[in-house]
Amino acid sequence: MPTRALANPQSLLALPAQLGRMATSLVRPTTPELEALAASWPEPYHLQGGFRRVAPYDYTYKTWCKERWRGRRLIEVFESEFRDRPLEYYHNAMQTGQVGVNGKTVGPDYILKNGDLVSHKTHRHEPPVSADPILVIHEDDDMLVVNKPAGIPVHPAGRYTYNSLNEILKSERGSDFLPRPCHRLDRLTSGIMFFAKHHQAAEQLGRQITARTVRKEYVARVAGRFPDGEVICDQPILQISPKLGLNRVRANGKHAKTVFKRLAYYPLPDAGDADQRSPSVVVAEKGPGDDQAGFSIVRCLPVTGRTHQIRVHLQFLGHPIQNDPIYANQKVWGFDLGRNDAEAIENTDEDVISRLSRMGKEEVAHAVAYHDDMVNDYYKKKAEKLSGELCPVCDTPLYTDPGLHELSLWLHSLRYEDMGGTWSYKTPLPTWALPPDGMSGPTEVGGLDDLVGAAGTIEDQCYGTG
Repeated sequence: MPTRALANPQSLLALPAQLGRMATSLVRPTTPELEALAASWPEPYHLQGGFRRVAPYDYTYKTWCKERWRGRRLIEVFESEFRDRPLEYYHNAMQTGQVGVNGKTVGPDYILKNGDLVSHKTHRHEPPVSADPILVIHEDDDMLVVNKPAGIPVHPAGRYTYNSLNEILKSERGSDFLPRPCHRLDRLTSGIMFFAKHHQAAEQLGRQITARTVRKEYVARVAGRFPDGEVICDQPILQISPKLGLNRVRANGKHAKTVFKRLAYYPLPDAGDADQRSPSVVVAEKGPGDDQAGFSIVRCLPVTGRTHQIRVHLQFLGHPIQNDPIYANQKVWGFDLGRNDAEAIENTDEDVISRLSRMGKEEVAHAVAYHDDMVNDYYKKKAEKLSGELCPVCDTPLYTDPGLHELSLWLHSLRYEDMGGTWSYKTPLPTWALPPDGMSGPTEVGGLDDLVGAAGTIEDQCYGTG
């Protein structure tokens, strides 16, 4: 798309007065309504069973040799970096030329060097994602602001290409539409996403973020009764496994700071009520410590922007996000879930990485898997795992459909605003943050004054770009 000047330089900063009322009026279609859209849904998608699906297709994945790959055997790199298929598959693919380097068949013992182009010809099976619609919060000539559904990655990556927010928007709006994501949001996380319609708009918002003049607020549903008042966690965060994207609080990590404030607390319901409250997701709601009964809705202001920062800090505080498949997983972190373990004394990095590596294929990852009284059969039966079947075209081991709980993390990007108050965008609270049936509680959040005041200095009042 050719570059152009901003059609209205102020439009990026303008918030329609009716935005809040408009956002709260958005209604999520029911499953029958979604199924009714299937016949007219743009190619290559089809909707079935609450999922957006893509038929398997031929695809050649290409990537330049990364620095950490140099001097290593090709098979060793695939064994350590790629987990989609068994090692035997990759070994055979390298011998037959399905995996090659610089367009040639080189075999599994080839030593990678700088400048090598690694390719993998494959019959690609994309996992299904949520069929929830992408709701528009605001749109003008320069920017599209949407409420991203949980379970959909923003960019094509890993096992996802067409089932990504970028490609879905292109399919819905035509091939001339080239969305430019202006920030990151994890696949499982829902909430506000900015897409620039041309590079000047992307640069303008990027300058604001770089200048630390943009605040963002998340809301999370966490295990237990979160403490009163503003809670500040400034524990450093270290990435302990690039392959798994795994992070934890470690004394030698990078500076990180998050301000939390409890919005609501809901006591543990009767066991018989749990299924009624959330038919698609039922998690254990009791864990280590007397403060772990029930759950809390917590507002989160990330002052810095480390990967998984909110999830890691909540885990460290002893109140992990309730359905977090990684950081609320006792099979990985032990009974205390990494609480107050900044020195990795209770669970070493190596132990955590080893346990997590075994999850998701031979066994089901349980979120908050306390085995006393509330582990539900839903997790055991519905999580995505190897089905035992093979693709008739390429012999790839096939997975079952993911459980709906695997498409959602109870973490939502609720608000973005300019520090000077020039513009602000906000979504309604997600369904899981509203009061359970039969209970009363807040249905919306107020301003950021309390959280910003607790953040400290002016420099600390806006999140970083990391």
